[in-house]
Amino acid sequence: MADDTPPAVTDLPPRRLGLGIIGLLVGVVVGILGGYVQAMRYVWESPWGIVVIPWGALLVLLVLVLTVRGAAWLAMTRWAAWAAFIGWLAMTILLSSESPGGSIALSGGGRQLFYLIGGVVLAAATATIPVPLRRAAPVPVR
Repeated sequence: MADDTPPAVTDLPPRRLGLGIIGLLVGVVVGILGGYVQAMRYVWESPWGIVVIPWGALLVLLVLVLTVRGAAWLAMTRWAAWAAFIGWLAMTILLSSESPGGSIALSGGGRQLFYLIGGVVLAAATATIPVPLRRAAPVPVR
């Protein structure tokens, strides 16, 4: 009698599990760097008024999406993508809380909310995209 139960998370091959842990660590690094780079902006004084372009937040969101998707493609599983997302989210939450010295890396301004909410939406959407299966080389017909 065949066992039809799906494989558990612990049944992942060691290579995929290791790549998932690497994805988690890369997500932590992106979260740390993103906490400080997201504050960069370009202020443009146009004839119609002042325009603020949050290039730091846009750059970090692009890196976050590429990190999450890259983790999924590298490990060939969505678990690695979710691990990278969770690493980024954990560091972002940690940086938005008050440190013992009283300083905060992520304040409550508009750019920071754009970074936080945009990052959660984009990374979660990117992590849910299925990973394409690798196809075997076609067998030549004789």
